[in-house]
Order: sequence, then structure tokens, then C-alpha cells
Amino acid sequence: MSDVMRAAIVHACGEAPRRGERDRPERREGRTVVSVLAAPITPLDLLCASGSSYFGVPALPYVPGVQGVGHLTEDTGWGPAGTRVWFPTSAGMRPGDGSLAQYCSVPEDDLVPLPDGVGETQAAALGLSAVAAWMALTWRAAVRPGEQVLVLGAGGVVGQVAVQAARLLGARRVVAACRSDAAREAARAAGADAVVPIEAGDDAATLAGRMAAVCDGGVDVVIDPLFGVPAEAAVRVLAQGGRLVNLGGSAADSATLDSSTLRSRSAAVLGYTNNDLTKDQRRAAFSQVMEHAVEGGLKVAFDMAPLDRVSAAWSSQAAGTAIRRIVVTPWATSTPGNSGLG
Repeated sequence: MSDVMRAAIVHACGEAPRRGERDRPERREGRTVVSVLAAPITPLDLLCASGSSYFGVPALPYVPGVQGVGHLTEDTGWGPAGTRVWFPTSAGMRPGDGSLAQYCSVPEDDLVPLPDGVGETQAAALGLSAVAAWMALTWRAAVRPGEQVLVLGAGGVVGQVAVQAARLLGARRVVAACRSDAAREAARAAGADAVVPIEAGDDAATLAGRMAAVCDGGVDVVIDPLFGVPAEAAVRVLAQGGRLVNLGGSAADSATLDSSTLRSRSAAVLGYTNNDLTKDQRRAAFSQVMEHAVEGGLKVAFDMAPLDRVSAAWSSQAAGTAIRRIVVTPWATSTPGNSGLG
């Protein structure tokens, strides 16, 4: 067996990784080796590799990939060889290599079994983004049956899952707000009752008016990966006791929220990050997401790319020109196609 493997390697911050060779990891105490079958390129990967994240500049060179799906290469106390698993990594956040390679070394207590009935690439496309959407709704917002949910940026993976998860959790109405035609189509495919366009140049009042026109009264929960003007507008349509959960700032890093609006409806603005989850919380949330994926209640659109095209795939995801989440298949040497909702 070869001592080296093919991998995507980040050589400089702000540059796309290039395919190269890396020493194959070996099993050691408390860690096992996973043969990686699928690994998504996520916003967190892009942020860490940029060198501008709050984790600091990563130790270079390194293999990116903060999560992946694969199978165990040998029998362990955790399970037999061949067991399908999902796993997270700290690539880009702490020294060490991630999932965008043929093999990855993973702490055994981070492994989560992958149930029958869901494919490796779909599980990878869902991954931590689906965990974030699920936990933002259940843990931070504590959404209740019969409430109305507004999902900002609903065309992305977090948004698509949030739309579907809100419905599974008993929301009476789910409204999506998206910037592009493709995103609005993805939100409709995910099951949104109504879709609000976010237009370039919108101010908070204009966008809030557009939201209010399609919402059935006040909004109880807002899932917000955008911040900026979309969050400012969403706060204006919150119901009494409404909650906005922020998961990111892809529209802007700051937003102006006036005190009277928050106080007049006893509204709450809450932050969320997967990094605050315990391993048990993360494992339980991922397992719940996978249960719904098996039953057909949760799925997202995605495209696949082989490792030898990782630079182009990464650049497309970083530039925002990729319509869907891209999942890299490390053992493939040619584009295997794509999959999506429908």
C-alpha cells in the first residue's frame, strides 16, 4: 500500500488549493483513518483558508476540509472496517489536515455512523450546514408548532435545510428571502410557502414592506445567515416575542437595529455557531438530520467534482459563481455528474 495519497493542498492564504501528494495518515491512539468518499467545500473552508478568520492564519501548507464522509479502513473499537461514517475536522482552525484527500485521520469520538438509505454525497452536502440550520431552529430559536418562520438566504444549504426543517418541526408558514433567481428557485423547491426577492439597493424599510406583504402577520422566528440590510428588515416584521437567530454575515458584518423596535415586541436577537456545540450535541443533531434525510424530508441540491478539479471547484465556490454546494469526491478522476432537488 502506498505511503502517499492524493490531496488538495493550500499553499498560500487566499489562493485555491492545488491537487498534490501528501503522506498518508496512520492510525494512532484515539484516532482512526477514514477513506474519504465525499467532502464538501463549505464557507468555513473558504474563510479559514483566506487567513482572515477569527481562528487566525492557518499553518501552511495544509489539506482543507472541515468535514467529510467515508468508511473505516480497518477494524476499531468503534466499528469494523467498511463502516460508513461522517466526521468533522479542525482543518484551518488548528494545525492538521482535513477531509479533501483520499484519507483523513479522525479522532474516534468524533465519528458519527451514516445510516443506510442516504448516499455519501448527499450526507456530505448536508453535513454541518444542516446541523447549523437544525440547531438554530430547535436549540437557539426553540421554534414551536404553529409558528411562522422567515428564512433569509434560503437558496444556500443552510437556508434550504431551514425551510424544510421548519416544516418538519410544525411551522404553519415558511417564507424565504433570496437574492438570485437560482436561489429563489431552490427555496421554492425546498418547500417555501412564499419567496421574497432581495434586490440590490434595497433599504430596510422597502425590504420589510415586501416581507410583510407575503407573511401572515408577524414572524415568530427568523433564520439569518446574511445580516446587514436583510436582518434589519426582518427585525421589523417580527411578532411579539419573535426571535432572530444569526448564523453569518454574507450580506454584511454589521446591521443597525433600533431599540424601540426590539423593545416594543420584546424581540430577541441571538447568535449561533456550530463551534459552541458539544460533541454529543453535534452527534445527536447530525443523526436527527440523517433520519429525516433517509425519510426524504431533508435534502439539498449539490454538484460534484473530482479531486483533480478541486482548484476550479474551490474558485467557483469562492467567487459565488457556483449555483450549488460542491462536493469533492477524492477517488474520482473525472466529473461524475450532479444531483439535486426534484
